[in-house]
Amino acid sequence: MSERKRPRRTRERIVETSLSLFNQHGAPNVTTADIAGEMGISPGNLYYHFHNKDEIVAELFDAFERRLEDLLAAPVERLGDVEDLWLFLHLLFEAMWDYRFIYRDLDENLSRDRRVALRFARVVERGKNTVIELCRSMVASGAMSASERDIAAIAANVTLVATYWISYQKISSKARDESAGSLGRAAYQVLSLIAPFLEGSNRALLERLSQDYL
Repeated sequence: MSERKRPRRTRERIVETSLSLFNQHGAPNVTTADIAGEMGISPGNLYYHFHNKDEIVAELFDAFERRLEDLLAAPVERLGDVEDLWLFLHLLFEAMWDYRFIYRDLDENLSRDRRVALRFARVVERGKNTVIELCRSMVASGAMSASERDIAAIAANVTLVATYWISYQKISSKARDESAGSLGRAAYQVLSLIAPFLEGSNRALLERLSQDYL
Protein backbone atom coordinates (compact mmCIF):
# COMPACT_ATOMS: atom_id res chain seq x y z
CA MET A 1 0.00 0.00 0.00
CA SER A 2 2.76 2.47 0.97
CA GLU A 3 4.62 1.78 -2.29
CA ARG A 4 1.54 2.78 -4.32
CA LYS A 5 1.29 6.11 -2.46
CA ARG A 6 4.99 6.96 -2.71
CA PRO A 7 5.03 8.09 -6.39
CA ARG A 8 2.07 10.37 -5.73
CA ARG A 9 3.78 11.99 -2.74
CA THR A 10 6.95 12.54 -4.74
CA ARG A 11 4.99 14.00 -7.65
CA GLU A 12 3.22 16.45 -5.34
CA ARG A 13 6.54 17.50 -3.82
CA ILE A 14 7.96 18.12 -7.29
CA VAL A 15 5.00 20.32 -8.17
CA GLU A 16 5.19 22.26 -4.88
CA THR A 17 8.96 22.74 -5.10
CA SER A 18 8.73 23.81 -8.74
CA LEU A 19 6.08 26.39 -7.94
CA SER A 20 8.25 27.85 -5.19
CA LEU A 21 11.37 28.01 -7.39
CA PHE A 22 9.47 29.33 -10.43
CA ASN A 23 7.89 32.08 -8.32
CA GLN A 24 11.26 33.05 -6.84
CA HIS A 25 13.42 32.97 -9.95
CA GLY A 26 11.11 32.73 -12.97
CA ALA A 27 10.43 29.47 -14.80
CA PRO A 28 12.94 30.22 -17.62
CA ASN A 29 15.73 30.45 -15.02
CA VAL A 30 15.00 27.12 -13.28
CA THR A 31 16.02 23.71 -14.67
CA THR A 32 14.78 20.26 -13.76
CA ALA A 33 18.23 19.69 -12.23
CA ASP A 34 17.64 22.71 -9.98
CA ILE A 35 14.31 21.25 -8.88
CA ALA A 36 15.80 17.81 -8.20
CA GLY A 37 18.70 19.40 -6.30
CA GLU A 38 16.35 21.49 -4.16
CA MET A 39 14.39 18.34 -3.29
CA GLY A 40 17.43 16.17 -2.72
CA ILE A 41 16.36 13.57 -5.30
CA SER A 42 18.08 12.34 -8.43
CA PRO A 43 17.22 13.80 -11.86
CA GLY A 44 16.16 10.28 -12.85
CA ASN A 45 13.61 10.19 -10.03
CA LEU A 46 12.15 13.48 -11.23
CA TYR A 47 12.13 12.23 -14.84
CA TYR A 48 10.02 9.26 -13.74
CA HIS A 49 7.22 11.72 -12.93
CA PHE A 50 7.88 14.55 -15.43
CA HIS A 51 9.88 14.12 -18.62
CA ASN A 52 10.63 17.82 -18.91
CA LYS A 53 9.98 21.21 -17.33
CA ASP A 54 7.13 22.01 -19.72
CA GLU A 55 5.14 19.11 -18.25
CA ILE A 56 5.59 20.62 -14.77
CA VAL A 57 4.48 24.04 -16.01
CA ALA A 58 1.40 22.46 -17.61
CA GLU A 59 0.52 20.70 -14.34
CA LEU A 60 0.88 23.95 -12.41
CA PHE A 61 -1.33 25.69 -14.95
CA ASP A 62 -3.94 22.97 -14.36
CA ALA A 63 -3.90 23.86 -10.67
CA PHE A 64 -4.14 27.58 -11.48
CA GLU A 65 -7.18 26.97 -13.71
CA ARG A 66 -8.86 24.95 -10.95
CA ARG A 67 -8.19 27.78 -8.51
CA LEU A 68 -10.01 30.21 -10.82
CA GLU A 69 -12.88 27.91 -11.81
CA ASP A 70 -15.44 29.10 -9.26
CA LEU A 71 -14.24 32.69 -9.42
CA LEU A 72 -14.80 32.92 -13.19
CA ALA A 73 -18.10 31.04 -13.13
CA ALA A 74 -21.27 32.86 -14.17
CA PRO A 75 -22.26 35.42 -11.49
CA VAL A 76 -25.08 34.49 -9.14
CA GLU A 77 -28.55 35.51 -10.23
CA ARG A 78 -28.76 38.66 -8.11
CA LEU A 79 -27.84 42.30 -8.53
CA GLY A 80 -24.15 42.98 -7.93
CA ASP A 81 -22.59 45.72 -5.87
CA VAL A 82 -19.22 47.31 -5.20
CA GLU A 83 -18.31 44.70 -2.59
CA ASP A 84 -18.84 41.91 -5.16
CA LEU A 85 -16.35 43.68 -7.44
CA TRP A 86 -13.88 44.17 -4.61
CA LEU A 87 -14.11 40.50 -3.58
CA PHE A 88 -13.64 39.34 -7.18
CA LEU A 89 -10.48 41.44 -7.58
CA HIS A 90 -9.15 40.39 -4.17
CA LEU A 91 -9.49 36.67 -4.96
CA LEU A 92 -8.20 37.13 -8.51
CA PHE A 93 -5.02 38.93 -7.50
CA GLU A 94 -4.48 36.51 -4.62
CA ALA A 95 -4.51 33.60 -7.10
CA MET A 96 -2.24 35.51 -9.47
CA TRP A 97 0.25 36.10 -6.66
CA ASP A 98 0.32 32.42 -5.72
CA TYR A 99 1.06 31.51 -9.37
CA ARG A 100 2.93 34.68 -10.29
CA PHE A 101 5.57 32.85 -12.33
CA ILE A 102 2.98 32.49 -15.11
CA TYR A 103 2.69 36.26 -15.43
CA ARG A 104 6.30 37.11 -14.59
CA ASP A 105 7.62 35.82 -17.94
CA LEU A 106 4.28 35.56 -19.70
CA ASP A 107 5.34 35.67 -23.36
CA GLU A 108 8.17 33.17 -22.89
CA ASN A 109 6.04 30.79 -20.83
CA LEU A 110 3.23 30.78 -23.39
CA SER A 111 5.51 30.49 -26.40
CA ARG A 112 6.87 27.17 -25.11
CA ASP A 113 3.53 25.34 -25.13
CA ARG A 114 0.75 26.17 -27.58
CA ARG A 115 -1.83 24.25 -25.54
CA VAL A 116 -1.07 26.24 -22.40
CA ALA A 117 -1.17 29.44 -24.48
CA LEU A 118 -4.66 28.61 -25.77
CA ARG A 119 -5.87 27.74 -22.30
CA PHE A 120 -4.44 30.96 -20.90
CA ALA A 121 -6.24 32.93 -23.63
CA ARG A 122 -9.51 31.28 -22.55
CA VAL A 123 -8.83 32.19 -18.90
CA VAL A 124 -8.24 35.82 -19.91
CA GLU A 125 -11.43 35.88 -21.98
CA ARG A 126 -13.45 34.39 -19.13
CA GLY A 127 -12.01 36.97 -16.75
CA LYS A 128 -13.01 39.79 -19.10
CA ASN A 129 -16.53 38.37 -19.43
CA THR A 130 -16.82 38.13 -15.64
CA VAL A 131 -15.96 41.82 -15.33
CA ILE A 132 -18.56 42.65 -18.01
CA GLU A 133 -21.26 40.71 -16.14
CA LEU A 134 -20.31 42.32 -12.82
CA CYS A 135 -20.51 45.80 -14.38
CA ARG A 136 -23.86 45.04 -16.01
CA SER A 137 -25.18 43.81 -12.70
CA MET A 138 -24.02 46.99 -10.94
CA VAL A 139 -25.68 49.12 -13.62
CA ALA A 140 -28.92 47.19 -13.09
CA SER A 141 -28.71 47.74 -9.31
CA GLY A 142 -28.12 51.48 -9.74
CA ALA A 143 -24.62 51.32 -8.28
CA MET A 144 -23.00 52.19 -11.62
CA SER A 145 -23.84 54.32 -14.63
CA ALA A 146 -22.23 53.04 -17.83
CA SER A 147 -23.21 52.17 -21.40
CA GLU A 148 -22.44 48.82 -23.01
CA ARG A 149 -19.60 50.56 -24.83
CA ASP A 150 -18.24 51.90 -21.53
CA ILE A 151 -18.48 48.45 -19.95
CA ALA A 152 -16.62 46.81 -22.85
CA ALA A 153 -13.82 49.39 -22.53
CA ILE A 154 -13.65 48.99 -18.74
CA ALA A 155 -13.43 45.18 -19.04
CA ALA A 156 -10.68 45.41 -21.67
CA ASN A 157 -8.65 47.85 -19.54
CA VAL A 158 -9.13 45.79 -16.38
CA THR A 159 -7.95 42.68 -18.24
CA LEU A 160 -4.93 44.52 -19.63
CA VAL A 161 -3.82 45.86 -16.24
CA ALA A 162 -4.37 42.52 -14.48
CA THR A 163 -2.58 40.45 -17.12
CA TYR A 164 0.53 42.59 -17.50
CA TRP A 165 0.93 44.16 -14.07
CA ILE A 166 3.63 41.73 -12.93
CA SER A 167 5.55 42.28 -16.17
CA TYR A 168 5.22 46.03 -15.62
CA GLN A 169 6.56 45.69 -12.09
CA LYS A 170 9.47 43.65 -13.37
CA ILE A 171 10.68 46.43 -15.70
CA SER A 172 9.66 49.42 -13.59
CA SER A 173 12.67 51.37 -12.31
CA LYS A 174 10.73 52.26 -9.17
CA ALA A 175 9.68 48.73 -8.28
CA ARG A 176 12.49 46.24 -8.64
CA ASP A 177 11.37 44.10 -5.73
CA GLU A 178 8.34 41.87 -6.14
CA SER A 179 5.95 41.61 -3.21
CA ALA A 180 2.33 40.72 -2.57
CA GLY A 181 1.77 44.44 -2.06
CA SER A 182 2.56 45.08 -5.72
CA LEU A 183 -0.57 43.18 -6.71
CA GLY A 184 -2.47 45.20 -4.13
CA ARG A 185 -1.44 48.30 -6.06
CA ALA A 186 -2.59 46.59 -9.25
CA ALA A 187 -6.01 46.02 -7.67
CA TYR A 188 -6.10 49.71 -6.74
CA GLN A 189 -5.32 50.68 -10.34
CA VAL A 190 -8.16 48.46 -11.54
CA LEU A 191 -10.60 49.96 -9.03
CA SER A 192 -9.54 53.43 -10.17
CA LEU A 193 -10.65 52.54 -13.71
CA ILE A 194 -14.15 51.77 -12.46
CA ALA A 195 -14.57 54.50 -9.84
CA PRO A 196 -15.63 57.31 -12.26
CA PHE A 197 -18.67 55.26 -13.33
CA LEU A 198 -19.99 54.62 -9.81
CA GLU A 199 -23.01 56.43 -8.44
CA GLY A 200 -23.40 58.26 -5.12
CA SER A 201 -22.20 56.48 -2.00
CA ASN A 202 -20.85 53.57 -4.05
CA ARG A 203 -17.86 55.62 -5.14
CA ALA A 204 -17.06 56.56 -1.53
CA LEU A 205 -17.39 52.90 -0.54
CA LEU A 206 -15.01 51.86 -3.31
CA GLU A 207 -12.51 54.48 -2.18
CA ARG A 208 -12.69 53.10 1.36
CA LEU A 209 -12.23 49.50 0.17
CA SER A 210 -9.35 50.62 -2.07
CA GLN A 211 -7.37 51.84 0.91
CA ASP A 212 -6.77 48.20 1.85
CA TYR A 213 -4.49 47.96 -1.20
CA LEU A 214 -2.38 51.04 -0.54
